Parts: sequence; structure tokens; C-alpha cells
Amino acid sequence: MILKFQYENKIIDFELILSKRKTMSIEISAEGEVKVRAPVGISEDVIISQVREKGKWILEKREEAYKRNSKKVEKNYKDGDLFMYLGNEYSLKIKFSPFLKRISVRIIGKELVVCMREYNKERLRKAIELWYREEGLRIIKDRVEHYLKFYPVKPRSIKVKEQKRRWGSCTYYNDLLFNWRCIMAPLKVVDYIVVHEMTHMVHKDHSKNYWNFVSKIIPNYKEQKMWLKENGIIMDI
Repeated sequence: MILKFQYENKIIDFELILSKRKTMSIEISAEGEVKVRAPVGISEDVIISQVREKGKWILEKREEAYKRNSKKVEKNYKDGDLFMYLGNEYSLKIKFSPFLKRISVRIIGKELVVCMREYNKERLRKAIELWYREEGLRIIKDRVEHYLKFYPVKPRSIKVKEQKRRWGSCTYYNDLLFNWRCIMAPLKVVDYIVVHEMTHMVHKDHSKNYWNFVSKIIPNYKEQKMWLKENGIIMDI
């Protein structure tokens, strides 16, 4: 259900989700959309009144989301496009050779060099994504190995996969799953993501004990968490 109200001289609309919860919450999505969760039985007037009280906060957070989205630049998959790898930007350079059997992707200096037989945008995109996946798995496995000394258990498996809304996850059986886009971030941010998921092998929630465990390994984890929030929108191809 979509509701709206006026705050100062602006109209704010939001999606209302009713459930059996006891309290109301307001969320601002990465795209700047407002979502309100409220208990069943509360009138729309009361909900709107309570949401309006947070009007200034909503506008500020929505503006922050819009600014983050404005950083995102659509790729043309032509020479000069910029791709992130471990926090640095690399300029795409496409080279052609009629004798190649498969597309190769590698970093040379400040360039992401792709060699292919002939130009095909979709094949080029898939080759770059595959390169990110392979590099991601290699680097993340190395970082997991680096931090294992802090944990009483080991992961059952480590994989990279497509995850639109998460940077990683840990299953009940301690399978660690990571978003292949992780390695676009600086290594210290990758380390935070790795430690975040590894700590779920010990604490399956986000309790105080969980965050205390994380902070002992990465004392400045809040800085890395903020970097993801501010820059995650541009970590894509």
C-alpha cells in the first residue's frame, strides 16, 4: 500500500507494510525509496502522523541515497570505461586478435586489458564478470585463510556468487558465500566483509557478542561498513 503526506513543501510517499510486529520502523532503500513497517490495527492517520515526525530525517536520508546513486555510471564497454578492483580504478583497453580461442582479461599497469577475436558487447561483459568471479574467489579464500587463526571452527566451503542485496552470507552449516563484486572494494573493506561472515560461524546473529567479536579483529570496522554504504552503489559492471 502506498501512502503519502506533505512535509514542509515536499510530498513524501512511502510503501506501508503491515505485520504482526509490535513496533513501527522506517527504512530508506539504496534507491531512496521509503518503506514503513507497522503493526496491524494502527490507523493510517496515526501511521502518517508518526512518519511525518521523522520527515526531516527521511528527506536527509533520501537525499544521501540520491547522491550515492548519482555516482553510478553506466558502462558502454568501450575503451576508457573505468572498472574498480581492490579500491582502484582501471581503464578498459580492448585488443583484438583473430587467432584467439578464448577471451582473456588481465590488469596491466593502470588498464584492464581484454583480448578478444572481435567485438561483442555481451561476450565482453560476461568475460569481465567471470574474471571478477575468479579473482574474487582467489582473494577471498586467501583472506579467509589469513583470519582463520581467530576462529575455533573452519568454514565448510567458500564460494562467490550473484547476490544483489548482500555482500556475503554464512549458512547454518558454515558455508561462506560472497558477492563477486566484493573485490571492487579496497582490501581493508574486503577484509571486513570476510570477517563479518566468518564471525557468523561463531555467532549466528548480530548480537552485542557478535559485534564485540568483529571489533576485536577489525577495531575500525565501522569505517569499512560506512565505505560500503556510501560506495556500494558503484560496485558493479
